[in-house]
Amino acid sequence: MEKNTKAIVYASVAVLSWSTVATAFKVALKNLTYFELLVIASCTALCIFTIVLIAQKKLSLICSFKPKQWLRFAAFGLLNPVAYYLIMFKAYSLLPAQIAQPINYSWPILLLILMAVFTHRPIPALKYVGLVVSLLGVAFISFGASSKLSAADFSLFGVLIDLLSALLWAIYWMLNSKTQETDAMVALFMNFFFGTLYLLIAVPFIGFHLDSLPTLFSGMYVGAFEIGIPFMCFGIAVRTTDNPALINQLCYLAPFLSLVFIHFILGEEIYLSTYVGLVLIVGGIVFNQYWGDKKLKRFYR
Repeated sequence: MEKNTKAIVYASVAVLSWSTVATAFKVALKNLTYFELLVIASCTALCIFTIVLIAQKKLSLICSFKPKQWLRFAAFGLLNPVAYYLIMFKAYSLLPAQIAQPINYSWPILLLILMAVFTHRPIPALKYVGLVVSLLGVAFISFGASSKLSAADFSLFGVLIDLLSALLWAIYWMLNSKTQETDAMVALFMNFFFGTLYLLIAVPFIGFHLDSLPTLFSGMYVGAFEIGIPFMCFGIAVRTTDNPALINQLCYLAPFLSLVFIHFILGEEIYLSTYVGLVLIVGGIVFNQYWGDKKLKRFYR
């Protein structure tokens, strides 16, 4: 198989996996608390990463880590998976999937703001266009939903913590970009090793109840298809392709495909404001990452 075709196949698997997880979150949260869901999902992802590292003969790399690296992964594990997924799952427990999913997808815009703040480099003027467009999309979805849903079905607190989870994900990626010397799969394993350890330590204090195998499988599905399989497939796609821009663009199909599953499996009526808001969010991100950068290069030449 030609390597670019292979890359597209792997990227497609990742995109299809990610497009199902908003629905999977809501299904799993019917019978699990957000803490219980994360315990099962994190354990599942850690098992997948362990098997992959053994198969790739990379498990021995862990023995070469210095104490400073162990401390860094211990901190990262608290951020992802623990803080990020606990807050995101809580948001999904409070909001319809069609609201929670696109708002969480705004993290690249928050990452742009964080990078400007912490690197002391102002955001280029043209990129404010994409920034404003995406934030308008978040507002469109939020206010559109609040006007159609009853007070019992719409949670402003849910919207705020959903944005917080997107912010945490942006922080994670900003910090992670500074640690490129570690193999990506090994780094994921280490994050989830510590994250899972923290969660298991918390189980006796918070409690954990599992009443059926289908409930267990719903949590395992989240661990496999939100974290384990798509992260690996997308990583392979990026390393394999000669056209990484195309692979990144494929990711923008996921939130739109997700609405199909949300409608037909969860039975949610998809509001016009959700479609418009999602187009604005993704449109702003694409503008900043592709068209906006090209315009800036031409302008400064």
